[in-house]
Amino acid sequence: MFLRLFSFLTVFLFFTSCDKFSNTKNASTNKALDTLVDFSSVDTFPSFDTCDSIIDNEEKSACFRKTIHQKIGEELQNYTLTIKDSINEIVYVDVIINAKGVFSLAAIQSSEKIKNELPELESLLKASVDNLPNITPANKRGIPVTTKYRLPILIQL
Repeated sequence: MFLRLFSFLTVFLFFTSCDKFSNTKNASTNKALDTLVDFSSVDTFPSFDTCDSIIDNEEKSACFRKTIHQKIGEELQNYTLTIKDSINEIVYVDVIINAKGVFSLAAIQSSEKIKNELPELESLLKASVDNLPNITPANKRGIPVTTKYRLPILIQL
């Protein structure tokens, strides 16, 4: 009887103290948490050549916004638009910058008044976006990623 109890306790202690049976779930959870990536933000913003020398992320982002507004504005000023009524509205242009730094037009959000008064505006915006130069794309963990930028354009005619 004593021998059976001793054998049982020895086997029980052997199995409960073995590292194989420890909780390895915690280690795999830590590894999974380390590989989670927040895709709603980027480490470095897309950048035109004129902004590449800027180190601070906020200043680089401001330079990007200023440059893209300037380039689209310059392109749109090359066209002559005629309207019946005056317009003072904002048009939102969604631009995609792919991982190679190429711009493409995703969507245009405008009022019905602008669509009726300026039916050619969509094609002009598409041509303006297509004429933008290639840029350095945004990076996430050192990998170039596709980003979307919403460009507000004030139409005053």
